[in-house]
Amino acid sequence: MAGRNGVDTPVLVLNASYEPINICAARRALVLVLKGVATPEEYSSQLLRSARQAIPLPSVIRLLEYRRIPQQTRALSRKNILMRDRYTCQYCLRTLPSSELTLDHVIPRSRSGETTWENLVTCCHECNNRKGNRTPEEAGMKLARPPRPFTLHTSRHIMRLLGRSEERWRKYLFF
Repeated sequence: MAGRNGVDTPVLVLNASYEPINICAARRALVLVLKGVATPEEYSSQLLRSARQAIPLPSVIRLLEYRRIPQQTRALSRKNILMRDRYTCQYCLRTLPSSELTLDHVIPRSRSGETTWENLVTCCHECNNRKGNRTPEEAGMKLARPPRPFTLHTSRHIMRLLGRSEERWRKYLFF
């Protein structure tokens, strides 16, 4: 995850039980540590420098008190849909960079299809154009798997995807 501004670097957040519960920016992680709400478990190689000192940025923090996590919801966003679908077109199964992918409404919006987790899939430009304003069945196309709503499983899956390039996270994400 090189090339990010240090305080924007993602940090894995663990509950007091070491269960992964979230990802936040290093800026937020530092605030939690400085307030005494969390403790760093792993540090990144990056430093936050001031005139007088250099503070190592955490890579993994753990909350000091256990927090009961209610049924999680995650913002419905292009990024989260792409991660859920592993940057893979759900029609032709090609894995592509995000710039070459779109979001497709399985039931088109013009037919009262809603913008929900259950109606959006990752789609390449070619398949999206081929499908057009039709359902997959009408276009003679088949979905690799039906789109699922966001669940705790989806959250953990997204954390694992982000953690693939973060060596320090692996022991907490149960690869």
